Amino acid sequence: MTPPQESAYLHANALVLGAFGLLLRGPSGAGKSALTLQLIADWRARGAFAALVGDDRVALEARHGRLIARPHPSIRGIIEARGLGLMRVAYEPACVLRAVVDLLAAGEPPKRYPDEEEAMSRLSGVTLPRMFENAASVGVAARIAAYIQNVATN
Repeated sequence: MTPPQESAYLHANALVLGAFGLLLRGPSGAGKSALTLQLIADWRARGAFAALVGDDRVALEARHGRLIARPHPSIRGIIEARGLGLMRVAYEPACVLRAVVDLLAAGEPPKRYPDEEEAMSRLSGVTLPRMFENAASVGVAARIAAYIQNVATN
C-alpha cells in the first residue's frame, strides 16, 4: 500500500486502548505525547492491550466508512517524552479510530456541558464522537477511560 501524500498527515497522536482507536489532537505543547504515554501505561497496568500508533504526525484514510490512522514512516515507533527526549516504543502499524479527544491549550478548562454540535468531529468524510480535555488537569486519564467506555457501549 502506498503511504499517503505528505499533506495528508495530521498533527496529532493515535493510539489503541483495548480494541479502541483514539485520536488526540491539540496545539503544540498541549500534552498529547505525555497523555498518550499515560493512557498506554494505565491500560497496560490493568492488564489491557494498549499501544502507540503514531506520535506527532498521523495519516488518516477513510476506508469503507471507517477512519484508519497510520504513523508517519520516518517516526513510527518513536514518541517524544519531554525531559527524556525521543523514545522507541512498541507500536501498531494502524488502527480504526473510534473517537477524537481535542486537547485544549494549557490552563483552558473544558466546558462543563459541551454543546451538542461540538460532540462530533468530521475527518476525511467520517464522523467520530469527540470530547474536549485539558491534558494537565487532574483525572484526565480516568475521564477519557470513562468516555471510551461510554462510546463503546452506546
